Amino acid sequence: MTFLVALGALRRNKLRAALTMLGIIIGVAAVIAMVSIGQGASAAVQAQIRSLGTNLLMVIPGATTAAGVRSGWGGVSTLTVSDARAIERECSAVAAVTYLRRQVVQVVHAEQNWSTVAQGTTVSFPVVREWGIARGRFFTEREEEAAARVAVLGQTVVDQLFGAGQDPLGATIRIRNVPFEVIGVLEAKGQTTWGQDQDDVVIVPFSTAERRLFGTQLFNFVDMIFASARSTADIPEAAQEIRALLRERHRIPAGEDDDFTVRSLDDMARASESASRVMTNLLFAVASISLIVGGIGIMNILLVSVTERTREIGLRMAVGAKARHILLQFLMEAIVLSVIGGCAGIVVGLIASVLVSSLGGWPTLLSPLAIVGALAFSAAVGIFFGYYPAWKASRLEPIAALRYE
Repeated sequence: MTFLVALGALRRNKLRAALTMLGIIIGVAAVIAMVSIGQGASAAVQAQIRSLGTNLLMVIPGATTAAGVRSGWGGVSTLTVSDARAIERECSAVAAVTYLRRQVVQVVHAEQNWSTVAQGTTVSFPVVREWGIARGRFFTEREEEAAARVAVLGQTVVDQLFGAGQDPLGATIRIRNVPFEVIGVLEAKGQTTWGQDQDDVVIVPFSTAERRLFGTQLFNFVDMIFASARSTADIPEAAQEIRALLRERHRIPAGEDDDFTVRSLDDMARASESASRVMTNLLFAVASISLIVGGIGIMNILLVSVTERTREIGLRMAVGAKARHILLQFLMEAIVLSVIGGCAGIVVGLIASVLVSSLGGWPTLLSPLAIVGALAFSAAVGIFFGYYPAWKASRLEPIAALRYE
């Protein structure tokens, strides 16, 4: 009964009710849109990290000191092929290992050329990185031992060097004026979390890169070592084994910093998830301000309504309505305004999320829990901001209310 009375009162002032709900609609829509953008971005980042490989550990050269000068990553390489082979041989928690060296090169095919990354690696690269071959094949151990001039292309390189309908398999490309036969095309991987296009790459045997492209055979250094743990549970043990082994091989005294860094994709994923959660909560907090402003609007309108309907309140009290009935009526009006506005806001928010995803190209993702939470929050705002006007109406004296002009 109280609900019907409240609904009837709102129907008598449809324009006022609609304008009052506008603040709630905007607030809930903002919450829905912001949370969906935040969750979508988080899911996209997690997918990009997973694209690097499962149970993957990365070992990269770290800061080191040479002749009194401290050099960051990339300044002085501290990892070697022997390090990688020792990891595969002596670390029991490691299932497979690959290593690579890379440089930016110009690749030419016919009249087309493209600046990309040439990457010398081993036959276990597709296994460790879980990177499939879309067409053709990967190079073999015999080709790696012979420093064969064969290449596997990333999808971006294929798109840039070959026209639509052209088959790159068997074609000859030139890298630094050295001819290579294309034997395979990698499956598309997309971008990493730091914006690198994983498909913009040409992969050749490590021995070929050293002897024919990079000229680093005498040094035997590598830019990065990838190690695949036997299982997810073995990742911490594998990281610990690798660190202990490399410290021993590099003769690093106790108490001194490592000259390398072991990174786990699980650590990267957790750090990224934590950062995304903070960003989502921040966006939610900002959007919630709009919802609170909408609640203040409800309170102001109800205070005006109490003043305008003072005689009505007095009349209801005179015919037997108690203070709690008056309080419930006005409180119900606030809740109805908030819930209807919340439902409309959810629809607007979902539409906004779809538009952001389709027009802006931003990933969006919304869980049902967020929708339920936004609706519950809007109802709570209605109760919180509607209570004072309802309480004020319930405290009116019937005789004084009937005399009000």
